[in-house]
Amino acid sequence: MDLTWFVIINPTAGNYSPTVLKQIQHHLKNNNITYSYAVTTHEKHEIELVHDSIKNGITNFISVGGDGTLHNIVNGIMTQNFVSTSKIKVGVIPYGTGNDWVKTYNIPKNISEAILIIKQQKTISQDIGYLELENNSTFFNNVAGIGYDGYVVNKLNKLKRLGSVSYLLSGLYGILFYRKTSFLIKINNQTIKTKCLMTLFGICKYSGGGMRLTNYKDSTNGLLDITIAKNLNFKDLILNIKKLYDGTLINHKKVEALVSDEIIVTPETTDQKVYVQADGELIGTGTVKVKIFKNAITFVVKK
Repeated sequence: MDLTWFVIINPTAGNYSPTVLKQIQHHLKNNNITYSYAVTTHEKHEIELVHDSIKNGITNFISVGGDGTLHNIVNGIMTQNFVSTSKIKVGVIPYGTGNDWVKTYNIPKNISEAILIIKQQKTISQDIGYLELENNSTFFNNVAGIGYDGYVVNKLNKLKRLGSVSYLLSGLYGILFYRKTSFLIKINNQTIKTKCLMTLFGICKYSGGGMRLTNYKDSTNGLLDITIAKNLNFKDLILNIKKLYDGTLINHKKVEALVSDEIIVTPETTDQKVYVQADGELIGTGTVKVKIFKNAITFVVKK
């Protein structure tokens, strides 16, 4: 088996500098890990790099960046036709503004510790989600959603330069200015019509800078953990800030938690854009159909 890794580095992630690459190279060499690498130069360059690499026989990747970098690598893997996605292995060295996916698997932000996990090669075959909009589509590996969280991600894109505090500022802005709308939700052979703050589709546990907004069960069971946050208002959110982070928001009387392998959400509004996000990346607006691919990609994790 070829154990050479292809390292994809996003230089716009977090406080990246050339010294980060030198540290990574040093620790890869010390752990006898053979590798080649590339630094991204434009938006979604990761997808192109993955396609070209797999075409040339590479099936082991290391993502260096935040959730957006990993999101693009996942999309590169899921949209290629050269090899089964389940035969592709991905390790992560977290380095970005947002690193929510790694929290589920306790992967540290320390470079040497993250590389040691990659060397140990303990793996999990994780599910991957798929969002289909009218004019766009994407795969996701962590948490996606429509409504308030999409609105926050849209605002976050303008504030990322502020670092981790950008999540808090974007969330507060959303609380003050996002207007709830009615959603028509088709799930598990039923239709739910409700005024809704947001609907979330989860595979892993954390999103939005460490919040736990879904009833996480298992990232390998072929099911989406779905949260329908109904008519939550400003007071509800302020009084329940702690619950946003400890996973108990799902117990609120205005929140419904479900599981399904497919869901369709249609916003019933014409006077405002209803944004859809995936893994903290803005995907588009309007109706979204979501499904899941079971055990689609092999990830190196801490166990």
